[in-house]
Amino acid sequence: MIKDLTTFNKFTDDLKEQGHLMPVLFIGHGSPMNGIEDNEFSTRWKKMAREIPVPSAVLVISAHWFSKGTRITAMDFPKTIHDFGGFPKALFDVQYNAPGNPVLALETASLIHSAHVEPDHDWGLDHGTWTVVRHMYPEANIPVLQLSIDYTKAPQYHYDLAKELHSLRKKGVLIIGSGNMVHNLGMIAWDKMDAPEYGYDWALQVNEKFKQAITEGNHDSLIHYESMGREAKLAIPTPEHYLPLLYTAGLKGTNDSTSFFNDKAVGGSLTMTSVKFG
Repeated sequence: MIKDLTTFNKFTDDLKEQGHLMPVLFIGHGSPMNGIEDNEFSTRWKKMAREIPVPSAVLVISAHWFSKGTRITAMDFPKTIHDFGGFPKALFDVQYNAPGNPVLALETASLIHSAHVEPDHDWGLDHGTWTVVRHMYPEANIPVLQLSIDYTKAPQYHYDLAKELHSLRKKGVLIIGSGNMVHNLGMIAWDKMDAPEYGYDWALQVNEKFKQAITEGNHDSLIHYESMGREAKLAIPTPEHYLPLLYTAGLKGTNDSTSFFNDKAVGGSLTMTSVKFG
């Protein structure tokens, strides 16, 4: 493990010299069961890990860490958090023992000038992180950190904060926003969970609106999603699963390409649509 900032900088200097820029991912994580199932979604996460460069570290903005103020995990070994209920024991038995990186945590905090970022030694890796990353990097040999989402701030704040993290891409850090573009659990059709690509009309329509705005680089529409009408309000009854998308949009560079994967609806009111920038 990298023990000090000087060593970390030396480790990543070659990436900077080559003009290397890690892609950015928004991943629709869906049900916690995706963490232990080999299905079309988890299979695509595994494939994505093979398609992109091996990262020096992974930084995740997860829908499941809402906090007052912004925090970053800064421990040597973050714990695996089982922040759900009613699932099989096999899911609770999972331990994803990836290391953290306190040095990178402090460096990341120093990059953010729009807010004071507090190093956190209590949180860990919640299911918005480990259910995805354990498929991508099953050997758990790459440092994984989480950055919390300040629930007191408006969407524009989160988009702007993300831009301050851009230099991490030059250091080989894979930044992942983990949530869902359309996420209304109150309207889920539980009897249709196994129906292929079952989505309510409004969910499919707004998902296409989001994709169009992403493709066109119309980030202002994404930030002010409530202006997209009733469908957007149904898709985002609460913002925690949507805001990670704004972090990834804020990190998109001028020359980054845009592509979608896992672009499917589940249970009527949830979409797994994911984005790769770069």
